[in-house]
Amino acid sequence: MNKFRSFLAPLIEEYVFYRKASDRWNESSSSEAALLIFDRYCLKEYPDSVKLSQDMADKWCEKRYTENNNSCRSRIYPIVGLIRYMRQRGKTDITIPAIPRKQPGTYIPHAFTFEELNNFFQACDNLSGGFAPQQRNRKITVPVFFRLLYSSGIRTTEARLLRVKDVDLNNGILTVHYSKGYNGHFIALHDTMLEPMRKYDTAISKIFPCRTYFFPAGKDKYHTRAWVQDNFRKLWNEKNTSYATAYELRHHYAIENINRWTDEGLDFHAKLLYLSKSMGHSVIESTKYYYSLVPDFADILREKTGDSFNNIIPEVK
Repeated sequence: MNKFRSFLAPLIEEYVFYRKASDRWNESSSSEAALLIFDRYCLKEYPDSVKLSQDMADKWCEKRYTENNNSCRSRIYPIVGLIRYMRQRGKTDITIPAIPRKQPGTYIPHAFTFEELNNFFQACDNLSGGFAPQQRNRKITVPVFFRLLYSSGIRTTEARLLRVKDVDLNNGILTVHYSKGYNGHFIALHDTMLEPMRKYDTAISKIFPCRTYFFPAGKDKYHTRAWVQDNFRKLWNEKNTSYATAYELRHHYAIENINRWTDEGLDFHAKLLYLSKSMGHSVIESTKYYYSLVPDFADILREKTGDSFNNIIPEVK
């Protein structure tokens, strides 16, 4: 039985097939759920329609009073993609609805301390394991999975969906296909991460010899968001009292890199570009966002400039 049931069902299925065939479909995203809800909306509100109209699209994509710009964007973006797909193939002539401007986030990520990270990775390494495949899987996967997040800045979703064929353990290169905004990129592993990845690959291959995903969850599936969140929270809370999330390891990676470049001069800009590409940012402005998150930057600036900074920028009275 088909998931989609409105008059748009054949076109939605065709669109999803196209995205998957183009390797531009993120299985773990909310895109399919958004398309399914839009399909039900069309079925309920326009049961006799046989063609997508401007009124249907505009009413659905209109910002609701319960939404901010970012939540509205998340809800309508898959539908806008569908309409764009239909327009490019002459299957509709309606105008693409306007997408609200993205609002800058106000959330400040946790600033990890050395002690906190040391506590967390000790907890990862001391996981108790059993003889069942899933217990053995968790024991050998958790320490490597979270160290990969910490050492590479890879997104949690990218790590979960990483496929065996996209991991080059000879050269230490990861090819990321399923990324934010569907932008693929490459990640070079640090030498200290490459050997644990190789040992993990050997160990996990004995449990799942024909796996598709590098970090398999069993039955040829990948781990869920809940798996990442639950494991991180339990292990983090063993010895740490502050609040943190697994995704913030990505922020930490960017911040630590930027902090180390204070004496690089002109090379700073080249390294920032490398960092931007490695983290999968489509524009370098996304990487510059981390300037505001560098907790030690004010202290570094004071140390490097001394009193000269106050002479250049006098105190405001």
